[in-house]
Amino acid sequence: MLPNAGHVVDRLVRTQLRKWPQRPPGLTPSTKQPGEWLRGRPGDTEAFAHPFLKVPGSNRLRTLPDGLWLHFSPTAEDPYVDILCIEACSSVPNLLDKRSRFAPSVSSLVAVCPLDWLMAPAQAHDPTPRWRLIRMLSAEPRAPLILPVRDARVLFGLMRRHFDQFAESQIAQPHEMFCPMEALVADRGHESPAMRALIYRSSAMSNFMDAG
Repeated sequence: MLPNAGHVVDRLVRTQLRKWPQRPPGLTPSTKQPGEWLRGRPGDTEAFAHPFLKVPGSNRLRTLPDGLWLHFSPTAEDPYVDILCIEACSSVPNLLDKRSRFAPSVSSLVAVCPLDWLMAPAQAHDPTPRWRLIRMLSAEPRAPLILPVRDARVLFGLMRRHFDQFAESQIAQPHEMFCPMEALVADRGHESPAMRALIYRSSAMSNFMDAG
């Protein structure tokens, strides 16, 4: 692999993820996640302020997923955020590093939504600022929105040979999903029935039997 091959893959993945909708494909409204979903990363431009993840009290070590979707709780009385992250891993060491960032820990994880991101529109054709779409916010924010992460799910995209080896020999953690890289770089890959079914299994409702 060329030294810059990983950067090329990352750019290809982010280009396609920008085409994904505000609600992750395959996820439907449910009693477990009745709030709003918004795409935090990648943004429409590279230079714009975007949400990121960090451990409380840390000002330097940030996690910047290739893709980040946030589900905001519907009320200010119980503020939290659920996250779906997508990480493109062009090498095994890269996969191990990114997996470690989402491993279960005794410390908590918070999502930071910059003020500029909250004030900007979520859709190019709609001037409504994002904060108005987040039901827990009843007034225009004056500072970044920092919320505890209630639930985190991560989709790792792997080069085909790494994906085949991992699928054959490893066990995924409950919060992890894996797909071949070509599924993330495919044009309009979010419309793929296989991708939609995979992400649906990350739903907070997928662990519960349908009583109907």
